[in-house]
Amino acid sequence: MNDTHGVGFGTQIRRSPFFDATLRWGAQGFSVYNHMYIPRDFGDPVANFWNLVERAILCDVAVERQVEIAGPDAACFTQMLTPRNLSAMQVGQCKYVLITNAEGGIVNDPVLLRLAEDRFWLSLADSDVLLWAQGLAIHSGMDVTIREPVVSPLQLQGPRSGDIVRELFGDAMMDLGYYRLRQTELDGIPLVVSRTGWSSELGYELYLQDAARGDELWERIMAAGGPFGLAAGHTSTIRRIEGGMLSYHADMDIGTNPFELGLDRLVDLDMEAEFVGKTALRQIRDAGVSRRQVGLVIEAEPLAGPNTTFWPIEARGETVGKVTSAVHSPRLGRNIALAMVASAEAEIGTELKVALPSGPARATVVERPFHDPKKRLAAA
Repeated sequence: MNDTHGVGFGTQIRRSPFFDATLRWGAQGFSVYNHMYIPRDFGDPVANFWNLVERAILCDVAVERQVEIAGPDAACFTQMLTPRNLSAMQVGQCKYVLITNAEGGIVNDPVLLRLAEDRFWLSLADSDVLLWAQGLAIHSGMDVTIREPVVSPLQLQGPRSGDIVRELFGDAMMDLGYYRLRQTELDGIPLVVSRTGWSSELGYELYLQDAARGDELWERIMAAGGPFGLAAGHTSTIRRIEGGMLSYHADMDIGTNPFELGLDRLVDLDMEAEFVGKTALRQIRDAGVSRRQVGLVIEAEPLAGPNTTFWPIEARGETVGKVTSAVHSPRLGRNIALAMVASAEAEIGTELKVALPSGPARATVVERPFHDPKKRLAAA
């Protein structure tokens, strides 16, 4: 995937500061996310899953680009972007938020980090937000500066990640709470470390602020993690579906609203602050939604891999929805999926039919997440 391998898409697809290190540590395939290469193949995805849930993995997620909002009106402007009430958000805190457009559609679902009273980062999912935020700022009348800083995150995830963080930073980092951040350094490498991640396991994200030291940081972490079984890996589709974690462009897009996803808790229509989409979301709430996201168990032979197309869902001979993310969970021993279906078919226990590439299969609506519903592992 680099010039010496003769494979690539040209200079318009950016490479992370960890790109060469991931090749050395076994990356075999890449995808594109936020106009950057992301390692998506380190061999057997099932082995990657077990590495994650039993030990720890290190993932290059520099594709989680940061949009920085800074200035005297940073807090007011950031609130304008999201329906989640940020009035009690503290410096050093992180929050999962939705960014909505005027129709109530979801533009992005980032993790928001508050680094100072007047400085925020949006750690992005796979959609363009920098230009969206800059465009809104032009006519907002607010005193803010919006840019993409040179910041590149790594995810250190899994039950042994805490031991590795202690090895790297000492006991000082052990009191870092869930969805909290700390600005620090490692051997002079400037970092922001947060107790967050896209795995539903105990985990940390390390935000590198000096791109020239990406290779050094990767090797330093791998060396510290060796005694604890740390492996280079990629974000696990199996684990994220088990945990009911959403993937932008798969489980939602700009045509999806928070109420369809059951994310009402991230929408405060009673707060005084105005935000983009408030009127539309109030109308959607009052009218109700015609479709809802559900969890499914699909009765079929173990899926060979995640779905790459949306599989139609039928009831009584009619199409009533689609499977958005599906995979076989080796831990649960069944095929599990996230799906969007007509509201009338969203009750727990409803039986449906999924049009798999191999043929029709029975499916049942079940509770989600499929594993550790109270997120005890991630918050441990």
